[in-house]
Amino acid sequence: MSQAVIHGEGLGKRYRRGLQVDTGLRHSLEAFLRSPIGSLRRKKEEMFWALKDVSLQVNEGEVLGLIGRNGAGKTTLLKILSRITRPTEGWAEIHGRVGSLLEVGTGFHPELTGRENTFLSGAILGMGKAEIERKFDEIVAFAELEKFIDTPVKHYSSGMYVRLAFAVAAHLEPEILLVDEVLAVGDINFQKKCLGKMGDVARAGRTVVLVSHQLNQIRRLCHRVVWIDEGSVRRDGPTHDVVSAYESAMARGESNGLSRDRTTGAQGRFIRWELAEASSGAPHLLTRLGPVTVKFTVEIKEAIRKGHHGIALFNNDQQLIWAADSGDLQLGVGNHDLCHTFPMLPLKPGPYFWLVSLFELNDMLDLWNCVPEMIVATESYQHPSDEWCGVLNMPSQMSVFPGSESSHV
Repeated sequence: MSQAVIHGEGLGKRYRRGLQVDTGLRHSLEAFLRSPIGSLRRKKEEMFWALKDVSLQVNEGEVLGLIGRNGAGKTTLLKILSRITRPTEGWAEIHGRVGSLLEVGTGFHPELTGRENTFLSGAILGMGKAEIERKFDEIVAFAELEKFIDTPVKHYSSGMYVRLAFAVAAHLEPEILLVDEVLAVGDINFQKKCLGKMGDVARAGRTVVLVSHQLNQIRRLCHRVVWIDEGSVRRDGPTHDVVSAYESAMARGESNGLSRDRTTGAQGRFIRWELAEASSGAPHLLTRLGPVTVKFTVEIKEAIRKGHHGIALFNNDQQLIWAADSGDLQLGVGNHDLCHTFPMLPLKPGPYFWLVSLFELNDMLDLWNCVPEMIVATESYQHPSDEWCGVLNMPSQMSVFPGSESSHV
């Protein structure tokens, strides 16, 4: 069993909001006399918690993803783990040599050249000169800076900065690598190289903590994901489960999705839906690509003789994925399960929405945007590049056969 190399308990970080200007005793007294309550309120609001009561453990060789909105506290957590800032509350233990890439050019001295900064970064990581020299050519080649490696980095563009910073952090082999949004910087080709290198780092058994808003990258690289929300851990678990829950929450604007108003007829209405093969604790979570039955329960109060039922599936962007209808339904009073069986639902991971309808002749009895949404958390079989990530998620096999030799006359 792998041991924990990062362990934090009750971590909290409090900051002062805005710039406090010392206006002197006279002005402070005047402000208090004019508005005693307002003056006290302003003093109280000067401090806020960027991180509050966060506990986590990362095991050796694990790739952990941190996701959440901007300002949620992800970067603050990384800065605490990399010892850039001290926590206001709690404690963290890190066992191993840490390499961090939190901002473009973090740790670089602007007056030093790329070569000198590479050796400086290696020395900070505790590496000897011979060890750095052994990796130096590989670092420069990865960063594509052969012509500028002896130029002071203050003259580098932001793209050159991040290429060298990532190359140094990834190639000098720290035991623990902390990365914040670096994969979102640079051109497409460099992002592909970064993804490949991060995969190599993970396969080498090193520990990685990665912050990224590019959720497809999180899905491909991370074993586990922690969702940080307003400074606290909202969810911690398997990658597909947590990322899908985060996407779902963002799609519905953080509403619970359980109180959408709809008008129903007196004869009948839909009351619930579920995946028949799902576990009892997660009836709306699709975790496999095999056969699946989607069951919609309808409550009939007056018998239906000539019913008509429609169904449609939409993705998170309200794009229609599939639709069908069924006529000549006869439904007696009581509850009925309308079941749709599919050989597979080859959908890429994320949230999806069912829309179902029920008619009696031309009278609509119910039109329901089913809640909660369906979360697809299957293994991804998509193209590794985001621009080629399509709607369908299907496994495939490729074979190579020798071609027939052309006949010679």
